[in-house]
Amino acid sequence: MIRKMLIGDYQKIYDLWISCKGMGLNDIDDSENGIAKFLARNPDTCFVAEEDGKPVGVIMTGNDGRRGYIYHTAVDPSYRKRGIGTMLVQAALNSLKQLGISKAALVVFEKNKEGNAFWEKQGFTLRNDLTYRNMSLVEMIRIDT
Repeated sequence: MIRKMLIGDYQKIYDLWISCKGMGLNDIDDSENGIAKFLARNPDTCFVAEEDGKPVGVIMTGNDGRRGYIYHTAVDPSYRKRGIGTMLVQAALNSLKQLGISKAALVVFEKNKEGNAFWEKQGFTLRNDLTYRNMSLVEMIRIDT
């Protein structure tokens, strides 16, 4: 079952994220408070896949009014190859379309081969004409599992 993500899902979702190789997390943005802020801004575009009441997949999606952005998509390794990731992506993209968003983007670590293969299969193309730049406004600890 796919449903909207709630802040009450946080600990189980966080545990799911850290069980997935290639997931990059940090101690501020991905704290319970950080995720609560994201969900408050994007209450209709973040989803959880459940099986027998257990979260087995998650996708967080937001937008800036023009473009959608996908973050922290993960499926429990023991539940992969069942279409759960594809269902989460479709739920997220449909929610963006309902908001009038016509394009979506995401970032995947280059070394995350499995993640990159998944997004390629979903129809997301690689952009070679961009340089991604980032600046931390506060010091963060990144957890890259």
